[in-house]
Amino acid sequence: MTRETPPPPGLWRRFTATYAALLSHLVVGSVAILIIPVSLQIFSRYTALIPSYIWTEEMARFLFIWTISIGAMIGVRESSHFEVDLLPQLGPRGEAIARVTGRIGILIMALVFVFSGIKFTEFAWFRTSELADLPLWLIHLPWPLMGLTWLAFLGEQLFDDIQIIAGRKQPPPPPDPTDIETKALNI
Repeated sequence: MTRETPPPPGLWRRFTATYAALLSHLVVGSVAILIIPVSLQIFSRYTALIPSYIWTEEMARFLFIWTISIGAMIGVRESSHFEVDLLPQLGPRGEAIARVTGRIGILIMALVFVFSGIKFTEFAWFRTSELADLPLWLIHLPWPLMGLTWLAFLGEQLFDDIQIIAGRKQPPPPPDPTDIETKALNI
């Protein structure tokens, strides 16, 4: 049995794949940078080697919010953040219908994040933080950005699921457990 080679991905799929790779690098970078202010807080609290820095708490909070937001974006892209298997094993169309139902809920939340997040960011546009004097829109920006990113990733997922429901596309094969050992499976 030979497998058909899939057609090369279109421009949109290449864009979302590149964007997802960028997000993966950004989350690694934000966690790495987050270690610096948190370490400074710990060392200044328990040793007399360095003075207590007040700005480190605020910087850690900013980075923590960005890290969580980027992680949520990646989770939607990989369909791992919001999916919980509660239903028994269904056929390919049933699985696609269940995924569409769940993704509609995520879509609603994405729209809430976009529209409310824009107002939230506008509210902080000309304000600064008290301690580090950082612009507050930097800490508010992840909400609308997260909503827009979810919409982009959900668009291609919903398209694929609707194609499966309509019978125009075959569902992807289930992951092979041996792929975990060969590190070919992205989890």
